[in-house]
Amino acid sequence: MADEVILLDYWPSMFGMRTRVALEEKNIKFDYREQDLFNKSPILLEMNPVHKKIPVLIHNGKPVCESLIQVEYIDETWPGGNSFLPSDPYQRAQPKFWGDFIDKKVYGPTRLIWGAKGEEQEAGTKEFIEMLKMLESELGDKTYFGDETFGYVDIAMIGFYCWFDVLEKCGNFSIEAECPKLIAWAKRCMKRESVAKSLPDSDKITKFVPELKKKIGIE
Repeated sequence: MADEVILLDYWPSMFGMRTRVALEEKNIKFDYREQDLFNKSPILLEMNPVHKKIPVLIHNGKPVCESLIQVEYIDETWPGGNSFLPSDPYQRAQPKFWGDFIDKKVYGPTRLIWGAKGEEQEAGTKEFIEMLKMLESELGDKTYFGDETFGYVDIAMIGFYCWFDVLEKCGNFSIEAECPKLIAWAKRCMKRESVAKSLPDSDKITKFVPELKKKIGIE
């Protein structure tokens, strides 16, 4: 019997993009179900009753929540092809640290850049650039964060790339000027079919943000 794989997701979510990329990397066929986060569906509330958030990966009727946990789950459940994480415990711990860093340090400032004004926005922009520079330092001259292997940290970070244009416009700065190696890395990632299929066009994100601000009451 074939696996039934369902993904509850929302197209602009950089977290959902991680799960999409991971599934595509492993050539897993899945049923994509777009969610309205302002009118949450019964299946979303049933499958993620704690956080009530996307993405939710449903494998043979069983839900797996939180995008980085999903990436690891996909890697372990379908071991064929690229492994996202090394087998050595220490080497495995390093990318997991950076995945956690991206969640805790990179995402927050993005909300301030597109959702705030004045000093708050400026502080968000400054912090965002500092965090990207730390990531760029970790990347160094490697092809991917996992050296020659596209893996866990690449998947954790690449979804932010399609948001870069709108962040630059809102914050009036250039990510390429600040972090050229990171942009070169993102362009390499975009050449992978799994990434190109999973990330929306940046113009679509730019048009979406004003709609999002209205929905959440930001003028």
